Amino acid sequence: MAGVSGDRKGKKEDNGLGSAIDFMLSNAKLVLGVGGAAMLGIATLAVKRMYDRALSAPSSPTKATQSGKRSWEEPSWLGSSPRTLNRDMKQNLSRSLQTLPTSSNFSQPDGLRRTPGRAAGSAKVDLQRARLRLSLQEHLWVFFQERVVIPAEEQALARRAALDICAELRVFLHAKLPDMPLREMFLSGSLYDDLQVVTADHAQLMVPLVLEKNLWSSVPGEDTIMNIPGFWLVRRENLEYFPRGSSYWDRCMVGGYLSPKSVLEVFEKLVAGSINWPAIGSVLDYVIRPVVPSETLTLEVQYETDRRLHVDVLPLLVMEDGVSLIAKPHRLAAERHQNLWRQSFRVAETARLRTLDQDDGGCRGVCLKVAKAVCKLNPSLSCLNSSQLTNAILLLSESQASWTQEALADRFTQLLRVLVGHLEAGRLPCALNQKVNLFCELTPQEIDELGYTLYCALSDPETLLRTA
Repeated sequence: MAGVSGDRKGKKEDNGLGSAIDFMLSNAKLVLGVGGAAMLGIATLAVKRMYDRALSAPSSPTKATQSGKRSWEEPSWLGSSPRTLNRDMKQNLSRSLQTLPTSSNFSQPDGLRRTPGRAAGSAKVDLQRARLRLSLQEHLWVFFQERVVIPAEEQALARRAALDICAELRVFLHAKLPDMPLREMFLSGSLYDDLQVVTADHAQLMVPLVLEKNLWSSVPGEDTIMNIPGFWLVRRENLEYFPRGSSYWDRCMVGGYLSPKSVLEVFEKLVAGSINWPAIGSVLDYVIRPVVPSETLTLEVQYETDRRLHVDVLPLLVMEDGVSLIAKPHRLAAERHQNLWRQSFRVAETARLRTLDQDDGGCRGVCLKVAKAVCKLNPSLSCLNSSQLTNAILLLSESQASWTQEALADRFTQLLRVLVGHLEAGRLPCALNQKVNLFCELTPQEIDELGYTLYCALSDPETLLRTA
């Protein structure tokens, strides 16, 4: 009886240990990830097998078992008995090995890679995963409300300051150079698209130039020896019939092309050198000063004690085919790039983003603003600009249909993942023109730093919100 009682006690203890191990394995993927869960499963099953053999081992350690193996020998792991490796555990381990991070499905959200025939116990794991995603979801919305959104009053004050600068510059140019062929200036940028984040500190003052149609033509960058899609040359035509001086902008021509650098120099002499900004500022109750040095013509406007607005004065060309070119130099300034005009996709990008969100009530705009704030507040990500982030989201929208407000956490994580992939390839195509590489102005060192920072954040995206 004592032997029977001891045997029952051993079985009871064995069942308790087996249940504990099964529970631990069923929840391992949640804690350790699929790769860690697979390794833990192998190690734990090996320990359980040793425990099983210890319970059933004969008194002599060298006595052979019925299978011909000695009890202290380690049998093949895959050949373990049904008692040691039950059916559910085999299924759990098989799924773990099939979903290692090298799988092509790893980049998809959990809801898209559900496997048919999943065991009932996996529902608890899915629920816990959902709770973890909800935690990130909550953090993103808190970050959006507390750090990203700009109060309406602050935006209104910044817009008023930008409008005052625009009015003063318009009056000055019309009075000083009435023969300069310009269209009506206007304000633009994220401050006017409701896409500015953190602080209302930036606006663009667009100055459209008028070019004679028969004297100037545009040449796409991919058709030139420089082969840079997204940048254009503006060539002077018909010099034999209309000699130099026939166009007002011939004074800014370099080597037969309209030079954006020369155009900027003309406006810099006027805006930074001729206008009495201190006097204008005293009338407007602002402090206004040109920013030096600056890659573009920029004015800094202090309109409150602790609030500053930077206004970029951007000469603009709108060609016959609708292409918009701005005098913003190539970031990697070189002698051969000085005649290149930058194509602006901002208006079309913003319109497409807004249309997609209106069609499905999506969270693309919120996701973009969160990503912009993260990059603005993290110095290691400051090289990523709004256009790059917008296009990454537009490209992601082509492969991912679900952009509900509840999917913000999944889409934000996916955005980080696709950015890492594009950085690894060194190429981010423009959603409106696949020839354009939006990473062409990043240095290899910047690409490495951006890729490393975002790759490290993939395992815990909340770190980006905490360091911001």
